[in-house]
Amino acid sequence: MNQPNQEATTLPPGLSAIAGNRDLITTPEIAQVFNVAPQTLRKNYSLTGFAYGIKPTKIGNRLLWSVAQIAEKLRGAL
Repeated sequence: MNQPNQEATTLPPGLSAIAGNRDLITTPEIAQVFNVAPQTLRKNYSLTGFAYGIKPTKIGNRLLWSVAQIAEKLRGAL
């Protein structure tokens, strides 16, 4: 049998604790993952449209960040 790559399906423990079973997390939550101030992410997004190579989804005036892309970034895949 062909099993899926466990590394691709398992989130890093810290990210898993923050995200729970959500697909998107808020700016303060991603700031906690990367150990920066939320304003750092907002400024990077404002200047480039990205922060740490991740493009957020904008809903209303909230930035929501993909947990899958964050996990890839933490693994060094992005």
